Parts: sequence; structure tokens; C-alpha cells
Amino acid sequence: MANNNIMVTVLKSGATKSSIQTILKKLGARRSKKGFEAHKFCGVLKINEDALTIQRRLRDEWE
Repeated sequence: MANNNIMVTVLKSGATKSSIQTILKKLGARRSKKGFEAHKFCGVLKINEDALTIQRRLRDEWE
């Protein structure tokens, strides 16, 4: 079985806005830097061809 580090946070009914913000800050601080941050590269690649046309051409290379 895979080790999925899952964390559950329970917000109780009637929680104040400040207590929710505190919990969100703690969760944000726990985020790991593992993985690939794809959003950094949005709009970096400039192409002059339709993306669907490129995708079809690349898929045709497999046949």
C-alpha cells in the first residue's frame, strides 16, 4: 500500500474567522516544495502553430 501523507483538518461549526485564518496559515506553511510547479511556465513557450495540430502530428509519429 502506498504511503499517502494525508492530513485532515476539521473546522467546527461556529469557528471564528480568525481561527480559520490561523488554520489556513498553518496549512500554507506545511506545503512541501516537492513536485513540479507548472504555473511558472505558463505562456513561456511561443508557438506559431495551433496546439491541436501539433498534438495530432506528434500522435501520428507513433503509427
